[in-house]
Amino acid sequence: MRKDKDTYEEKDEIVPEQTTLNPETGKRKWKVGDIGRLLWSCIVAVFNGKFILKLKIDKYFPQIAWTFLLFALMILFSMCVDTTLTKVEANKKELQELQILHTQKSYEFVKLGRRSNLGTMLEEAGSKVTEPEKPAIILE
Repeated sequence: MRKDKDTYEEKDEIVPEQTTLNPETGKRKWKVGDIGRLLWSCIVAVFNGKFILKLKIDKYFPQIAWTFLLFALMILFSMCVDTTLTKVEANKKELQELQILHTQKSYEFVKLGRRSNLGTMLEEAGSKVTEPEKPAIILE
């Protein structure tokens, strides 16, 4: 904003008017100080909410909003996929541990089921029960 005759007028340009014109080409001559003014006016326009209007691209706002929405959805889906893959990896590790545990339990069960080991285990426990000497009698 600048002050003209005790009133405030708002400029609709981002480029400051203090740049000088080249008399041969009619184009602006840029100075190093103009870059600072340009950046400052851009920052002020962003905070005022008029950056898009000052760039005169307000007619493209629906496309800009749509692009922003697509990028936001892409980031959201990426985060969801990362979370799911993390869970899958954790479940794979747990499944491997459970398979190892299942294999150990199966081995112990098979080991306990052998008749030869059963007799030695009963003797170690001090039991008087032994393997039968005669086959079982079938009652009718």
